[in-house]
Amino acid sequence: LSKEDVNSVELYEFIAQNLNIEYIDLQNIEIDSSLLDKIPTSILLKNRIVITEEDDIYIHVVFADPFDMAAQDAVSRFFPNKIIKKALSSFESINEKLMQIETYESLKIYIQDIKEDLKSTSHNDEDESPAVLKLIELILKSSILARASDIHIEVSEKNCIVRDRIDGMLQQRFIFDKTIFGPLSSRIKLLSNLDIAEKRKPQDGRFSAKVVEKEYDFRVSTLPTLIGESIVLRILDKSKALITLEQMGMSDQNYKEFNSAIKAPYGIVLVTGPTGSGKTTTLYGALNAIKSVQDKIITVEDPVEYQMNGIQQVQVNSAADLTFASSLRSILRQDPDKIMIGEIRDTETLRIAIQAAMTGHLVLSTLHTNSAISAIYRMVDMGIESYLVSGSLIAIQAQRLVRKTCPYCKELETIEDSLLESIMREVSFSEVPQFYRGKGCKQCYNTGYLGREMISEVLTISSEMARLIASQAHEEELEKLAKQEGFVPMFHNGIIKATEGKTTIEEIFRVARL
Repeated sequence: LSKEDVNSVELYEFIAQNLNIEYIDLQNIEIDSSLLDKIPTSILLKNRIVITEEDDIYIHVVFADPFDMAAQDAVSRFFPNKIIKKALSSFESINEKLMQIETYESLKIYIQDIKEDLKSTSHNDEDESPAVLKLIELILKSSILARASDIHIEVSEKNCIVRDRIDGMLQQRFIFDKTIFGPLSSRIKLLSNLDIAEKRKPQDGRFSAKVVEKEYDFRVSTLPTLIGESIVLRILDKSKALITLEQMGMSDQNYKEFNSAIKAPYGIVLVTGPTGSGKTTTLYGALNAIKSVQDKIITVEDPVEYQMNGIQQVQVNSAADLTFASSLRSILRQDPDKIMIGEIRDTETLRIAIQAAMTGHLVLSTLHTNSAISAIYRMVDMGIESYLVSGSLIAIQAQRLVRKTCPYCKELETIEDSLLESIMREVSFSEVPQFYRGKGCKQCYNTGYLGREMISEVLTISSEMARLIASQAHEEELEKLAKQEGFVPMFHNGIIKATEGKTTIEEIFRVARL
């Protein structure tokens, strides 16, 4: 067998059938850790084999090449009294499992080293263990390779638990002994310039590291709980500061309207949605689209997530009385052309933003509302007069992030007739639409989803819309006019994405059904 030529699962299944041995998909096979104590990992790596099971008679070994006598001899040396029961799997499957085993073995070594260091050092020096730093590096690397956005490190009564948020959902990554949490948390605090002795108050910090040949920032938050601290690391990929609007997955119509709005010389453009809906990323994409050497652009953020060239960025600092509102007042004295406000949280900030927009500045910001139209009434509820809202607003984009259907295991999905009829009553189709789902595979960790993409709605404030807002018209009147002017609700855009196979109908109902 040639390793270069043989890489097809179907071919391996065919070979296994002809040799009358079992073909095993190692993806869902859990390796008994006690077996790894009986044969060195280096032997497994050298011979490209995986040992899955041991009983009274047999040692079960998965080969990529069932005729590899050197590999069989190696197994016999460590299990001399057992008969080798062969199984077959692909080189790719075996390599992936061996990488998992190698990671597990590295973890065992690091954990053992940390425990030894704990025995030999004082409590004050526990964070100095080099094994702790290696463990942190391994956690960061595994989370980044898994496409995590956040790392959660928590303590329970018996364990230290590490979980990753992947595509918006938490997944367990590691479970350690509880004794590991102390030195692990202390070292993370040290990296983040936090007080390692302070465990009664929340703390916030950040650090940078090069992981998998790429620079990342890690925003760190600690929170005291009843049984110990909770630590969350937000992973910030510095390359995302270069993201463009074209990469965000907007519909053609929404892209055209939003891009046109941010090119206006003055006024307010809002991006709305709940926490974790990608609002800040959209603002960075907008800044990349409009930044120019001819304009002075200043942002005020809490915190500054990505550093951007050619833009002045201000970090909110409540301890120094540098709030959104006070920063904005100072920014307006800096002769800016365009201003980005990370989030409008209070009436004072909103009023200053409107004042800036009506005196010749373009203002980009975010609000926490569910839909584009509801943002208008949110501004009024915050105490802003309707005529000021209508006179300053250019456009509002409401958005969500939906999980994308895994392209490696995507298949047609049959949905109930009643659900299909309900969808077709709301969204017009020339023919019966088809929907897709991911059945689950190793690329998507058996979730059926791989990555996330935006769905959105863009409300452009026309002169007639501004007139209705100023006259304090009801929300239903604004919705009616918006649809007459071509507004497409976010749910409709989501359904279209589902018919294109980009996401699932379940995901659209979960995220976008208001």
